Amino acid sequence: MKPERAASRRFLSESPFNKEPVAQPPAEQYAVHDRVTHDRYGLGRVILVEDDNSVIVDFGSRRVWIQTPCAKLTKV
Repeated sequence: MKPERAASRRFLSESPFNKEPVAQPPAEQYAVHDRVTHDRYGLGRVILVEDDNSVIVDFGSRRVWIQTPCAKLTKV
């Protein structure tokens, strides 16, 4: 038996799947003592930066470890 060959596919230049990916803005970098705001916890201050991919933020009543980039965390 011969294996079946897949039919060759046409190239459709108008296809939405052929578009180039949209460039993402660079991830925001945080430093110790940066003022930040979080959608859930409110206003806080960065107290520790771990390997540029997570931060520990002091929100007054609690300290929270947050992985970055985080859409809910923004610099003030």
